[in-house]
Amino acid sequence: MRVLWLSCVVIGLFLVGTFAYGMWSGVSEQQHLNQVWQGQVGERPPVSAGVDPALQHPVDGVDFAIRIPKLDYYAAVKEGVDAGVLYSGPGHYPTTMWPGDPGTIGVAAHNVYWINFPQLTKGDEIDVETRYGLYRYRMTGSQVVNPDNRSVLVPNSDGYHLTLTTCWPLWAGAFATQRYVIFAEQVWPVPIRHSYT
Repeated sequence: MRVLWLSCVVIGLFLVGTFAYGMWSGVSEQQHLNQVWQGQVGERPPVSAGVDPALQHPVDGVDFAIRIPKLDYYAAVKEGVDAGVLYSGPGHYPTTMWPGDPGTIGVAAHNVYWINFPQLTKGDEIDVETRYGLYRYRMTGSQVVNPDNRSVLVPNSDGYHLTLTTCWPLWAGAFATQRYVIFAEQVWPVPIRHSYT
């Protein structure tokens, strides 16, 4: 019994240590990506312009950034939603639109990074910052769905939509069995253009 007890303690400590190291690494990687993004966008004054398709691609691994003032949340968003991408922060569903284009933008993240997102309520602001403009959205609702329900990401060319997804329940980590989905509608496009030298 003593060997079994000791084995359980060692395995438990290993699992907790692995989780803590993974979280620390993920947060460090997200901070690095945020710095990369800030370096790309900089503090240049905005110039009115339309959406530049040439800027709608990842640069140094970053697509755009998302900011939620109510939660004091800010994160650079990478392209893709596989485990390697979501390990360090949010990822853009490649089959969905880019900010500024009509349709649905889809962004996913691990639940441990979006643990506070259920605090959002209808009307809360969600900003998407791109290399070519700032797009403001207002939350319109949320829903819990099964993991195989992809209807929440179905392209919709009528209007400008933002869909955020993560695993549910949020506290369950990798053992979550459903998806938490936040829906938002664009209310304020502010197109800008940066000159890069």
